[in-house]
Amino acid sequence: MREVTPEEFAAAHADGAFVVDVREPGEYVGGHVPGAVLLPMSQLAARLGEVPRGVPLYVICASGNRSKSMTSLLERAGFDAYSVAGGTAAWARAGRPVVRGARPHAA
Repeated sequence: MREVTPEEFAAAHADGAFVVDVREPGEYVGGHVPGAVLLPMSQLAARLGEVPRGVPLYVICASGNRSKSMTSLLERAGFDAYSVAGGTAAWARAGRPVVRGARPHAA
C-alpha cells in the first residue's frame, strides 16, 4: 500500500488529481476536500466500474485508516492508488479549503 504525505497530496490536488473519499455520506457533507468523489468504503468494491483507470487515485478518509484499506483494495484491482496520510483532518489542519454542506456525488 502506497501512502502520500499531506504535502504531496496538496501538490497532486493542485494539479487536478482524482480524489476518492471513502467516508460515509454524513462525514462527506460535514466537510470534504474540494472535488473529492464520494465512494463510501462499504460500497467501493461493488462500484469499481465508476473509478477511472490510468490515472493516479488519491484515497482519503477522516484520518487515514480507512483510506489505507481501500488503497490496498484498489491496488489489488489494478489501480494506481495512494492513501492520503492523516486524511481530511490533516488537510483541514493545514488550513486547506474544505467544502461543507455540499450534496454527496458519485464518480
